[in-house]
Amino acid sequence: MERTYTGFKDFAQSSRQTEIKQEQRLLDDEGRLLARGWARHNLLDYDRSLSRPRMRTKEWDFYQISDGRYMAQVNFANISFAGYASATLVDLRAGKTLASVMAPFIGGRDKYPLPSKGDVPNTLAYNIGKSTFKAVTTQASRTLYFKLGKVECSFEMDIAPDLESITTVLPFKDMPTRYFMTTKQNCMPCRGTFSYDGGSYEFRKEEAFCVMDWGRVNTPRSLVWYWGNGSTYLTGPDGKRHTFGFEITWAIGDESNATETCLFYDGKAHKIGAVDVETFPKPDKFMEKWKFISEDSRFNLTMAPFYDHRGDINLAVVRMITHQVHGLFNGTVTLDDGTVLQIKDMYAFCEYVENKW
Repeated sequence: MERTYTGFKDFAQSSRQTEIKQEQRLLDDEGRLLARGWARHNLLDYDRSLSRPRMRTKEWDFYQISDGRYMAQVNFANISFAGYASATLVDLRAGKTLASVMAPFIGGRDKYPLPSKGDVPNTLAYNIGKSTFKAVTTQASRTLYFKLGKVECSFEMDIAPDLESITTVLPFKDMPTRYFMTTKQNCMPCRGTFSYDGGSYEFRKEEAFCVMDWGRVNTPRSLVWYWGNGSTYLTGPDGKRHTFGFEITWAIGDESNATETCLFYDGKAHKIGAVDVETFPKPDKFMEKWKFISEDSRFNLTMAPFYDHRGDINLAVVRMITHQVHGLFNGTVTLDDGTVLQIKDMYAFCEYVENKW
């Protein structure tokens, strides 16, 4: 039976936010999940050879760069039986995809392995057919390159000293070998160019940020999720400029040990509770205002949408329905020390996804 998600949570029981503070194994020798919770850096020792069942293992390194006008997405994914490298450029304000290319491959999960951690120095470099994909991460920066046909993009992003992110490990009830582990790394100023047949666009660090969505999962076939994310510069209560970002993901797996919800301020993570929307947007409310609130009232924002980046894949073995809704966020958020930040017309997005893969 396809899973559906029907809206606002009952926050009578507050979720427990278990912070992982020491390095530990993700899986035991039988592929059973050992870790549950969240961490400010990826402290989990991930060994893909232990993941069971083997053909349910999925890995991706996904990058989304935007300045609020244009958005670039660069992705490398391996879902065990197949995978791909891809790049897309979207004019958000015009509501138009300017370029989108993909280099697919067929093969096992070990054909193009991805790094076991996403927020430490590493290099990923592959040629698939006529495409080239390369991502190099150091302590202070990350560079990203992709080329296929007339599409070529190159990006460089800053990683601030001791930049904190959020890694979350979620189990699935009564499924001891299934898990959902992701790292979301925000607040990375980004510059670069995206060239395609017909033009090119330049992103500048003064306006553009990159978010990295790094995933290593073994899940049931049917999933539903919400994912919201954004980064910006804002003037704080002290009158100075600060980096600010947020990460909100929910409806995936068992969230009793942690939720993938966090604020970022000057590179530090401020953990918040579960987040939801007051009105379930499906089927025809995606372009109406989205009112968000967290169980601890620390995330209180409303998004006024201006573009629904819709993407549907409906094949024999893969189905994915995506509404990635982009808009302007207004309201307040509260940091760990009680400081309230006023958010005004911040560009960010929240997506609703149903998939079978």
